[in-house]
Amino acid sequence: MASTTMTEPWLLENGNVKGLSREITRHGRTAHNMSSSSLRKKSDLTLVSKVRWGCLRLLLTNIQEVILGTKLSVLFPAIPLAIVANRFGFGRPWIFALSLLGLTPLAERVSFLTEQIAYFTGPTVGGLLNATCGNATELIIAIFALSQHKIDVVKYSLLGSILSNLLLVLGTSLLCGGIANLKKEQKYDRRQADVNSLLLLLALLCHVLPLLFRYAGGASTALTADPTLQLSRASSIVMLISYAAYIIFQLATHRQLFEAQEDSEDDDDVNSEELPVIGFWSGFAWLVGMTVVIAILSEYVVGTIEAASESWGISVSFISIILLPIVGNAAEHAGAVIFAFKNKLDISLGVALGSATQIAVFVVPLSVIVSWIMGIKMDLNFDIIETGSLAIAIIVTAFTLQDGTSHYLKGLVLLFCYVVIGACFFVLKSPLSKYYLVTGSFPNQISHGILNIIE
Repeated sequence: MASTTMTEPWLLENGNVKGLSREITRHGRTAHNMSSSSLRKKSDLTLVSKVRWGCLRLLLTNIQEVILGTKLSVLFPAIPLAIVANRFGFGRPWIFALSLLGLTPLAERVSFLTEQIAYFTGPTVGGLLNATCGNATELIIAIFALSQHKIDVVKYSLLGSILSNLLLVLGTSLLCGGIANLKKEQKYDRRQADVNSLLLLLALLCHVLPLLFRYAGGASTALTADPTLQLSRASSIVMLISYAAYIIFQLATHRQLFEAQEDSEDDDDVNSEELPVIGFWSGFAWLVGMTVVIAILSEYVVGTIEAASESWGISVSFISIILLPIVGNAAEHAGAVIFAFKNKLDISLGVALGSATQIAVFVVPLSVIVSWIMGIKMDLNFDIIETGSLAIAIIVTAFTLQDGTSHYLKGLVLLFCYVVIGACFFVLKSPLSKYYLVTGSFPNQISHGILNIIE
């Protein structure tokens, strides 16, 4: 019975008592866990506890905790609406919008479920699960886009996630935190920021070199296509190895750098959340189910993004780089800003830099490897404007975080950088957007798209 778990260190599910070690119940919580918990609300199980039938009581408890236990529960109706809209052939822009809204609470709930499972598996396995599922939405969207040969949608959405975390989320957090704490000096641990900055610079190198191949020795695009692809695949393997080393560094050798530290005034709230509210198998089942729903909505998003672009008069690049990351990760972003208001910048930085690092050195190279397996030629050449925007974002962020202190002006500058980059992609529209999604590489392959039209 879930209400019992709030006072005792065990959980009764399906008639079995599942023990919890004291080490697990007080394991270090990561910035992602803390950020997501800021959007959760305590469930009142008074009425549920009066239900006589155990199975029904367990089901209602799970629904109360998983579906209604978040402040974003009002967005859950968008999920069945998106499925109904797709089933009965409603306007494709409506399907896109509803699917995007439906993904917002799902991303936060996945974080909640991985944390619940971590209470039973231990902090190390839980950390690995969180590292794998932390950006599940981006990865699933990328896989569906690859299956439809929309390589640029993959590149745009992943680039947008990195830019939004480094400039929008971090910038908003530093700005709001600086304004809310004008009379306090805001400090954070530079060591975690340094580790993430190094990995982001490694990712930037892996993007810059394939781009430079195009201009090396004046060779044509056709001559440099294969070397660029081979270099991208080799670089992707290197980045995945570096990410594995990062996980070992984060979860084993230097765990203390990445554990979110709670203040003493919040001890009561933290202690109330130190015990699981659902069982292991319930959490696992919910996690699988929500992953399936994310996959369905991601397929809708990928399949309707061009229709939404044409209907709204907005380029696919702007939708993929700006709208998808903002709406899809709204819950995580809001949590980072909330903790910045509370002068807990280490948590805000852990969310922003951690997500950006995970996408840059894990999701992006994994997408390249997956496309390789699928027989699709995806490289790390994101083209000059996209790569330039990525370089500026990483370098500006690294300079911003180099002294270990923060004020509102730093956040304002990061936000202005994001606004300028967003404006760039808003006005940059490919005249052959339909074929640009498949062939890619604007502007050097426009002639190839023209040949497709002629044929």
